[in-house]
Amino acid sequence: MSFTVVRTLRPAAFGAFSLLLAAGSAQAVDITGAGATFPNPVYQKWAEAYKAKTGNAVNYQSVGSGAGIKQIEANTVDFGATDKALEEDELKKNDLVQFPAVIGGIVPIVNLPGMKDGELKLDGATLGGIYLGTITMWDDAALKKTNPTLKLPHTAITVVHRSDGSGTTYNFTYYLGAVNADWQDKVGANTAVDWPVGVGGKGNDGVAALVQQTAGSIGYVEIAYALTNKLTYTDMMNHDGVYVEPKLSAFQAAAANADWKSAPNYRLVLANQPGKDSWPITAATFILVHGKQTDAEKGKTVLGFYDWSLKNGQKMAEELLYVPLPESLVKQIEATWAADVKGPDGKPLWP
Repeated sequence: MSFTVVRTLRPAAFGAFSLLLAAGSAQAVDITGAGATFPNPVYQKWAEAYKAKTGNAVNYQSVGSGAGIKQIEANTVDFGATDKALEEDELKKNDLVQFPAVIGGIVPIVNLPGMKDGELKLDGATLGGIYLGTITMWDDAALKKTNPTLKLPHTAITVVHRSDGSGTTYNFTYYLGAVNADWQDKVGANTAVDWPVGVGGKGNDGVAALVQQTAGSIGYVEIAYALTNKLTYTDMMNHDGVYVEPKLSAFQAAAANADWKSAPNYRLVLANQPGKDSWPITAATFILVHGKQTDAEKGKTVLGFYDWSLKNGQKMAEELLYVPLPESLVKQIEATWAADVKGPDGKPLWP
């Protein structure tokens, strides 16, 4: 007679064996995104922290809003990023879902030897005149009027603007149109405009580099680029006629006016908001994902990354002078994900 010996695993050993199997099958999911340079500093910080926490890598390419929109439309990235919210027909045409991620401030920067941060004060009419090319010298009467105690140099102004399709440009030109009728009539607001004067740089970093290299120049960048590159920023007159400094509390004051619940597809412009403490060129930046995901795991990871970042990345955002989204808005965004983002099988990917 023969016997077969059956060796069974004790409960503790079986538990350890199961954990080994789970560890072996669990793999990190890497995702790619592309678009706006405006939020790039905080997205890179979030991506680094998220990978350390989850093992999932987020490769974000800071190529400008226009390029980011094209890449998500072509489905060559897992998410796109833009500082200009898309209209409903654009979203429907390409099966896109849109939501805000963070809020920041756009600031004028200058290269004037000896000038300190905030010493030069600008109002919207003067800034518009500079970018229209009607104000060409730093000691122009309009600049002397807003800076009566400053000794302004008799130096030609070199205007620097974006050369690529840019949501930063959209918000900047939207602001100029709101405060300068000539700008609105002659140029208007868009991600790319027919600039009357100046030289172009690609991305916020390109504009920052050109201003840094060019004495007598003026440009516009997201505040983190001004601070990182040690560029001189100006104070600005806001909607209420008060000169304000570009700082977190001023961006927060402008953001506090946002009525997200009434904004279709979160389409909201925060430029020229009222309030004595509001920074006049404040802007939200947005994420685009496909409503029907072809890869469920990557779709879940994109939403998981932004869920984690919006809830755990507030301090990182504030350190870079971005305004985190309020908890009520984060809940609203997650409700949008649950309703509008589906997997290949048509079932919701969130939660």
